[in-house]
Amino acid sequence: MIVLHYTGMQDGASAIARLRDPEAKVSSHYLVDEDGTVVRMVDEADRAWHAGRSHWREIDDVNSASVGIEIVNPGHEFGYRPFPAEQIAAVLQLVAEIKDRHEITRGNVVGHSDVAPARKRDPGELFPWHELARRRLALPRPTRNLMDPCWTEAGFCLALERFGYDVANRMAAIMAFQRRFRPEMVDGEIDAECRMILLALLLPKPMGDD
Repeated sequence: MIVLHYTGMQDGASAIARLRDPEAKVSSHYLVDEDGTVVRMVDEADRAWHAGRSHWREIDDVNSASVGIEIVNPGHEFGYRPFPAEQIAAVLQLVAEIKDRHEITRGNVVGHSDVAPARKRDPGELFPWHELARRRLALPRPTRNLMDPCWTEAGFCLALERFGYDVANRMAAIMAFQRRFRPEMVDGEIDAECRMILLALLLPKPMGDD
């Protein structure tokens, strides 16, 4: 897997210092600064402590099965803002290289909030997932041939779990799904658009972001 994060700190230097501090007990394989500089922190063959308590598609120890990329951004706590073009260009190249190197599927390129919805919001609703999807580096937001399956809340959460999310906290899982696939409205409410998007994602070839 590839797990994308934002650093959630005031600047890149602070984030690097924390990731290098043994007392912090947190690390990642890469850090991408706002100017596009890529810093290699941990060898890909080694475990990095970036995901914490997390789950994705029957994997409960995400740290053991993933490459973690920290993207410098102050995050929701310190003034969340759009990611610069230079930074995203570097992220795209890095993700493409890692994905090819380890034969990672698009469905296993995820955000921290996808694997830990009850705890995390990063990389957040401003992260341009569509740029990754257009290059087949992540799943697209489905936009074509959408149909409403009219699931109940329980049915939607069962489908969400089948897709990969931990739904122990239903509201958190729904919001994480929206943050990723319907970022313009993250309200935790299951509506027809959410149902249609999720159904399309469960089909063999989601169509969109082209």
